[in-house]
Amino acid sequence: MPHINNTSLPIPVTISADFSAYDCSNNPGPRITFSGGSFLGGYGVEMTFTNNMKGTHTYTDGHTVDVTVMPADEQIVIPKQPVLGGAGGNPFIWVQFVGANGAALSDEIFVGRCVQGAGWHVTQSAVTTASAYATFTVTGCENSPGPYINFTSGVTMAGMSARIIFRNNDNPVGGPHEADVTRNVTVIPAGLNLTFPKQPVLGGVGGNPWIFAGFTDADGTELGEPTLLGRCEQLSKVLS
Repeated sequence: MPHINNTSLPIPVTISADFSAYDCSNNPGPRITFSGGSFLGGYGVEMTFTNNMKGTHTYTDGHTVDVTVMPADEQIVIPKQPVLGGAGGNPFIWVQFVGANGAALSDEIFVGRCVQGAGWHVTQSAVTTASAYATFTVTGCENSPGPYINFTSGVTMAGMSARIIFRNNDNPVGGPHEADVTRNVTVIPAGLNLTFPKQPVLGGVGGNPWIFAGFTDADGTELGEPTLLGRCEQLSKVLS
């Protein structure tokens, strides 16, 4: 079945996180709760239909159709999660957002000191990745107004965590620290699958066009080179 894949589709994320701290005792504290939401930047699929091929993967003109698959600001709720610091005393607290492989996706952000912990709010932008696919079905190649195409799409998120850092002093990042303790909490679960319903696309060029498809960001900017799926009639016969 005709399809396209991108195993590292960039997905912008805005994280809105709430922290509260309590029990700042030496043992076993401090205790923190972490909750909030992450808002995904979205993505789309762009299809190009042309009757004028030049070479194998280029064309001299074409009709382009952009379809939003996942709208911007799709929310993933971060459930309230307890964090046990284990640093003792009244530590200073930072947060840093990291990818599934542990690589930093943001700088360390100073939150506050445990004893101040009535509640803090942190907003941060970052970029994660997802493995994306789109699968196409051709239902007709009529001259007008065809061709008729449907596609389904989905993503598997790479995942993101918040690394909570407890330190017994507030030296700047890179300075000496004592008794650093880190704990990770989930922001976007690794392997989270999001699927989107079948959507129709009307080509509008008629005849038996060559069909290209590729992924875009939420603003319609291409993310990589489009893939040649084939000619309309050939694709429709594959599925008949």
